[in-house]
Amino acid sequence: MPSTSNRPLRFRQIHLDFHTSEHIPGIGSQFDADDFVATFKAANVDSVTIFAKCHHGWSYYPTKVGAPHPNLARPDLMGDMVRALSAADIECPIYISVQWDERNARIHPEWRVRSATKNRFDPDQLTAGWHTLCLNHKAYRDELLEQAREVARTYETQGIFFDIVLTPDCVCAECLKTMEEEGLDPENPKDRLKKDEWVNERFRSEMSAALREEFPNLRIFYNCGHIHKQGPQRFAPYSHLELESLPTGGWGYDHFPSSARYAATLGLDFVAHTGKFHTSWGEFGGFKHPDALEYECAQMVALGSKCLVGDQLHPNGAINKDTYRSIAPAYARIAKLEPFLKDARQVSEIAILSAEHFSSSGDRNHASDDGAAQMLQELKLPFDIIDRSARFDDYRLLILPDSIGLDDETARRVADYVHDGGKVILSDRSGLDDAGKPLAALDLGIDTDGNTVAFTPSYAVADTAIFDGLTESPFVMYGTARAINATGARVLAEIVPPYFNRSYRHFSSHQHTPDDPSAARLGPAITEHNGVAYVAYPIFSMYQAYGQPLYKYLVRGLIDRLMPDPILVTDLASSGRATVTRQADRNRHILHLLFAAPQVRGKAIPTGDGRARVMEMIEDVQPVGPVSASVRLPQPPSRVYDALSGADVPWQDAGNGYVAVTLQSLRIHSALVFEGTA
Repeated sequence: MPSTSNRPLRFRQIHLDFHTSEHIPGIGSQFDADDFVATFKAANVDSVTIFAKCHHGWSYYPTKVGAPHPNLARPDLMGDMVRALSAADIECPIYISVQWDERNARIHPEWRVRSATKNRFDPDQLTAGWHTLCLNHKAYRDELLEQAREVARTYETQGIFFDIVLTPDCVCAECLKTMEEEGLDPENPKDRLKKDEWVNERFRSEMSAALREEFPNLRIFYNCGHIHKQGPQRFAPYSHLELESLPTGGWGYDHFPSSARYAATLGLDFVAHTGKFHTSWGEFGGFKHPDALEYECAQMVALGSKCLVGDQLHPNGAINKDTYRSIAPAYARIAKLEPFLKDARQVSEIAILSAEHFSSSGDRNHASDDGAAQMLQELKLPFDIIDRSARFDDYRLLILPDSIGLDDETARRVADYVHDGGKVILSDRSGLDDAGKPLAALDLGIDTDGNTVAFTPSYAVADTAIFDGLTESPFVMYGTARAINATGARVLAEIVPPYFNRSYRHFSSHQHTPDDPSAARLGPAITEHNGVAYVAYPIFSMYQAYGQPLYKYLVRGLIDRLMPDPILVTDLASSGRATVTRQADRNRHILHLLFAAPQVRGKAIPTGDGRARVMEMIEDVQPVGPVSASVRLPQPPSRVYDALSGADVPWQDAGNGYVAVTLQSLRIHSALVFEGTA
């Protein structure tokens, strides 16, 4: 019988992977319940996700639906874990693998995915890897539901974590039949994605409806490695969100902040996943530096998330003490901070309208979203990432990065927002119709025939009185600009051509051709009209690709022009991070300052598909300082103090509603509490 609870998620969680081959003996033979619990307690852990069924398809309890691992030394290993954790007031959500189930892939080959394209979801028979199952087979969906019911009826758990709900581009016989019935073309990738999404949504909605009917307060989450920016309706079957984002595991250090700033707008409690691993999931004997874990967990709570660290239990069931010694400092910090984290919400004045949300490609990481988020993080400007369901009026500035094809209704809403005093930054295709011309609903003060300029790359020259930090000479723009004319807008930067495009017919030097000082300018690069700025280049995806600071300075200049008094100003370096949260019921704001610059250390981490990737990591963080910050607050604070130590922090009234503070030293993270301000 489950313990049904609608309490908030806990702050200090572990995800205890246990994917264990049938070729390994003595499963759980060294499990010691007292040592298991004592290790978690010593590391300040208050929730542990444990395994009912793993990717190998084996269960770790006496299931009548699935199949117990053939080498279980303890017939109810999972039950022993549940009882020990529950007795110690440590929550124990339970894990069930969905589309990766090697046992079922062997005995039910008809359930296997048949991908239309070569990808990791459909490996060949001689490749070591998970063979994905298709959720379009009712018999398998029924089995999954019955196993979930079995677990929830039998064990005291707060929730079920369903892992691996994917879009595998499947064209198995059942999927081809579905596509024929729905009038979809199996040779069209977008139609195949539409079918995959429909299959997954049916699974999620049917599973949640059945479980909620019997267990109304059971937490339910479906993991696919990313929180897709598809709108709140996507998450109706979910009770909460879990943001899988292992920085060293391929996601990188910029992924989680972007994901969290979208999740925070959806109204659901959420927890972030990092890992204790040096690389990623499934790494035995890999240990992340404690400084990295401390930074990652601090960043989670600074963005309104709960914390989770992924671990993997040895097949013999013995818990690894070294792992929890490395986690303990991070979770000790979070435990002390919890009074300042509960019900804290990000304070954001800027919103990025997500390009991923408007895309039909199914991509997890949209370059223009990522570039915009990276810029704002480096500028320490608090922001949210939103979809079209959000209230635009909640923000002072909207950014529509690079590739957003606005529908008529959303274009009208943007126009109304501007009419009511809101400010907007558009770039490249955003704000234009399918023909590449300005949308009628938006008064951009520009005109265009829909073409792009004839040179790639080209150069830009900008008004240095408006844009601080730029060169006076033209600087290269690694993208293709739209050819526009100003019909009322003020021109803030212009496009400068090179002598010619590089080709076999004519080229100069090692890369692109230099700018031609004698040639006529090609038109505006940046304009501003009635509070709407337009950038002719795909500047956000350019920044994501090249990291040229001058591109960021252009956007910074536009933000300074459109929103001259941001809520937060700090001299923390660009690799630092800063957020402001508000606890309304406690009448206070909290300023989070973080600094632990990741470095590329691993340069050839195998990805499993024959390629390699780089890896960012954090080690032996040194303090920086002094660091100054000014926060614009509704009223002066009655007191400012350090959340961890309780020590008072001197502050000054800096005018115009700003309260100024200075930290003489910052190492990894500091949280400053401004009492009496909400």
